[in-house]
Amino acid sequence: MLNNLTECEEGDGGPNSQGDATSKESSPFINSSTSDVEKSQQYDGKNMALFEEEMDTSPMVSSLLSSLANYSNLTQGSKEHEEAENNEEARKKTVQAPRMGTIMGVYLPCMQNILGVILFLRMTWLVGVGGVLGTFAIVFMCCSTTMLTAISMSAIATNGVVPAGGSYYMISRSLGPEFGGAVGICFYLGTTFAGAMYILGCIEILLIYIVPPAAIFKMEGLEGSEAEAALLNNMRVYGTIVLSLMSLVVFVGVKYVNKLALVFLACVILSILAVYAGVIKTSFDPPEFPVCVLGNRTLLSKGFDICAKTIEQGNVTVTTRLWRSFCDSEFLNATCDDYFNNNNVSQIQGIPGVTSGILAENLFSMFAEKNSFIEKRGISAVLDPEAPLTNTNRYVLADITSFFTLLVGIYFPSVTGIMAGSNRSGDLQDAQKSIPIGTILAITTTSFIYMSSVILFGACVDGVVLRDKFGEGVNGNLVIGTLAWPSPWVIVFGSFFSTCGAGLQSLTGAPRLLQAISRDGIIPFLRVFGHGKANGEPTWALLLTACICEIGILIASLDSVAPILSMFFLMCYMFVNLACALQTLLRTPNWRPRFKFYHWALSLLGMSLCLTLMFLCSWYYAIIAMGIAGCIYKYIEFCGAEKEWGDGIRGISLSAARYALMRLEEGPPHTKNWRPQILVLMGLDGEQNVEQPRLLSLTNQLKAGKGLTIVGACVEGTYLNNQPQAQKADQSLRKLMEIEKVKGFSQVVISSNLRDATSHLIQAGGLGGLRHNAVLVSFPKNWKQAEEHHRCRNFIEIVRETTAAQLALMVPKNISAYPSNGERFTEGYIDVWWIVHDGGMLMLLPFLLRQHKVWRKCKMRIFTVAQMDDNSIQMKKDLMTFLYHLRFDAEVEVVEMHDSDISAYTYEKTLVMEQRSKILKEMHLTKNEREREIQSITDVSRGSIRRKNPSNLHPQRSIAEESVTGSGEEKPEEEVQLIQGKNATPTPTSPTSPTAPTPAAMSPGEEVQMTWTDETEKTNNPAVANPESIKDMFNMKPNQSNVRRMHHAQKLNEVIVKKSQEAKLVLLNMPGPPRNRTGEENYMEFLEVLTEGLNRVLLVRGGGREVITIYS
Repeated sequence: MLNNLTECEEGDGGPNSQGDATSKESSPFINSSTSDVEKSQQYDGKNMALFEEEMDTSPMVSSLLSSLANYSNLTQGSKEHEEAENNEEARKKTVQAPRMGTIMGVYLPCMQNILGVILFLRMTWLVGVGGVLGTFAIVFMCCSTTMLTAISMSAIATNGVVPAGGSYYMISRSLGPEFGGAVGICFYLGTTFAGAMYILGCIEILLIYIVPPAAIFKMEGLEGSEAEAALLNNMRVYGTIVLSLMSLVVFVGVKYVNKLALVFLACVILSILAVYAGVIKTSFDPPEFPVCVLGNRTLLSKGFDICAKTIEQGNVTVTTRLWRSFCDSEFLNATCDDYFNNNNVSQIQGIPGVTSGILAENLFSMFAEKNSFIEKRGISAVLDPEAPLTNTNRYVLADITSFFTLLVGIYFPSVTGIMAGSNRSGDLQDAQKSIPIGTILAITTTSFIYMSSVILFGACVDGVVLRDKFGEGVNGNLVIGTLAWPSPWVIVFGSFFSTCGAGLQSLTGAPRLLQAISRDGIIPFLRVFGHGKANGEPTWALLLTACICEIGILIASLDSVAPILSMFFLMCYMFVNLACALQTLLRTPNWRPRFKFYHWALSLLGMSLCLTLMFLCSWYYAIIAMGIAGCIYKYIEFCGAEKEWGDGIRGISLSAARYALMRLEEGPPHTKNWRPQILVLMGLDGEQNVEQPRLLSLTNQLKAGKGLTIVGACVEGTYLNNQPQAQKADQSLRKLMEIEKVKGFSQVVISSNLRDATSHLIQAGGLGGLRHNAVLVSFPKNWKQAEEHHRCRNFIEIVRETTAAQLALMVPKNISAYPSNGERFTEGYIDVWWIVHDGGMLMLLPFLLRQHKVWRKCKMRIFTVAQMDDNSIQMKKDLMTFLYHLRFDAEVEVVEMHDSDISAYTYEKTLVMEQRSKILKEMHLTKNEREREIQSITDVSRGSIRRKNPSNLHPQRSIAEESVTGSGEEKPEEEVQLIQGKNATPTPTSPTSPTAPTPAAMSPGEEVQMTWTDETEKTNNPAVANPESIKDMFNMKPNQSNVRRMHHAQKLNEVIVKKSQEAKLVLLNMPGPPRNRTGEENYMEFLEVLTEGLNRVLLVRGGGREVITIYS
């Protein structure tokens, strides 16, 4: 967390922020940028000689503690920015430590943000429609959600220093930049739409309860949808004007907002106290608050003067204004509305008081359809179901269709604002103490206010008044205002100013949140909004906030805007709970919050409640909000800046990876799950650049982004001396992998020679059960040239080691001719020459290649070879059946290879091959090797003598012992290694040899360099290594085994070239290497002859296990 401290301040509004997560400020921690002069001054005169060489990277404890004590690189809130406006000197001075405590810094701001427009404008309506029980359940569920979220937030906030940035900082540093950016944007949108909701509430109070004549679009005489449209248009016009004025105030300076904050909070508290006072007063002196009801339908108060059909004036019955509203004349014999004729007019008490027992009537819900009548419970009405509805404009009607989930969505914004304290964490004297206490205390207080309000409203006010959202049946009064004491105007003006203040707070906080996200640099297209005025005020962010807020105002309905911001706030709270639960369950070492009253189960419960409330409020809004967050997440993942914040998602990835690796250790994968996990062996040039980039193109085409890929390279030297070259090589590999879109890992090994380095890669690549099962290495180019002889030997050793390790091997020849990832084959064939069974690798590889767009349009052909005694027709049928069960679409052809005499050309080519091998061996002998070769020839001669005379065996052993015990300084290293090779177990001789030499009689040359040629021939020609006897090579006869192999290679090549010369790719079985050590050039020659005349060839060796199955 200490390291994160320096990261966020810079990205969260520091002057040098460029979207980098590393602080540019001086820091007391390891690897901080401190000049050498300062370091020498710090450590001069200290008795720390033992550690003086490490003091440039590891600070002394005394200097660390001193730096921490004086550390003041905290990003402060908007207050300090405003005080520093147009004052260069003030900006350069260090800001003094903030002085706000728990009450002023957390408790009261949370109270102001939680108590607001919903309490004053919608709480009574919620109680009337949802019933006391239903509304209490909604309030309890929402308050429980915020309380659980506050507990999780307190744990995160006390786990180290939280700079200004609050919730966004906590989520991003706990869940990573992807989640942090997505949730940060959602929280920003929620705060912005909250500003729109507060402004709409402000305009509603102004136009309906304070100055109704100020409406631009007059609603007098309008009915139904026309009246509703006029009201919404008024909201849009006045809302835009108020938004412009508020934005101007915030732009000019938030110091005015800060100064007015206490005034607005005082209005809220005074209004709530007035409501409680009014409730107490109703217990002994209920106010006169009549409501006129026709039958059981509530009448509009503006449609009558007296709640009666007729009145007695003297001895004359006179009709009232109400009569004239339902009848065609004022006379008693007039034709009136049927419902009016059949039902009586009654007057009920709108606020009967706490002791009236009205609570029982208001316990249960009474949902209604849009434009339905607000009806009084317990009063019967005479209604003709076939009579048409008339004079509906005389009644109080429901303006929207109400249902339980709608009430949840409208109410939830009233409990948001719990993060007001954490957003001011940079201004607190002790944030780790104040945030938990202040936030939980504020939620407890407001929850008590809301829950008590639900019960008190249901116990004091009649249901028809509660369900009258705009007070149309009570002379246009604010319903909660009618309950207040001493005057309804206390509530009206108090709620008006509180909504104005909340709107200003939203327009102040939202731009700073966007600025913090922009300066972190995780969302590239938002970086422009990180700039602002000279003092740091977010001008561009304020402009965007005002534009988004205008969208909410154009919606114009408070009931429609509330569920929108509920979604964004709920998503933010859900991820706060998730962050706490993850950190707790993962038990990361840095998770040490000072707040101890948390538990992962509470966090998971809070997260579940948030998710439940999201879909309860509005399932389609929830899906849209999650879609927005998902799009932002993927955008940051692909295009955003890479940040390492030690987040919980990285921790859970490590835990999941460990669990998966342990599961893989339980056993090898089933054949159905087998896929090539490839180790790609890349060659490097002198500049540590990749020699054959097309090898990675083929890897991408084989993998299609799936499975494990390890791209390995070797650097010759020692780790201490060649580490920079290894890092450069690793960067080259990573860059090429990114270009070729190969998803995997790079690994560079340093060793004294390339042979050992390659062996280390093959042995140690991967981790646990996640290891490579196939090796991809290119065929050595120009292997016949003397300077490339070491590459040839390395290649053969790779073949041997992969066979010993039971790894599959893929060797592409002419790799430069292979297609890049951008090429496309519109037609052609991938030919498979199935000579021997290798576990199905030859079948599987073309199938994987055809998944890639390069090879997708190529067709697959499978050739197999039949001998003379094979039934080729039956072989073809069986192969077609086999492919059908394997679900492979391929053409099948069986090629018959007849026995034929070995041609003179084959003899000649074999002889030239053997002669070339011997000459090449002579060319590669160093001076020491020549001496050892002569010694080996002598030993061979002596060995033959000893076999005839065993008594001479002891002197030879003495010579060998003397060689081993001789001075190591006089013998070169390679000679010592050769002599030590005498103790190795010798390779058995060819079965054609009539006599096998004993281990003691075998020379070093025999042990290390055994050829495919017979031992009898080797002993019969002991002078082959003598330069003077090279001319005798031309009198040699070729080895019969080599002749047979050359003949088979030529015949098979002729058939392959004939059938597959035009194929885009040819796959065939790769013969195994020789078991002995000499004659390796012969093996390479056989491979060359086998693939001669083919453009692209992929030689394949199986790993000794089945990789395909016919079973599902």
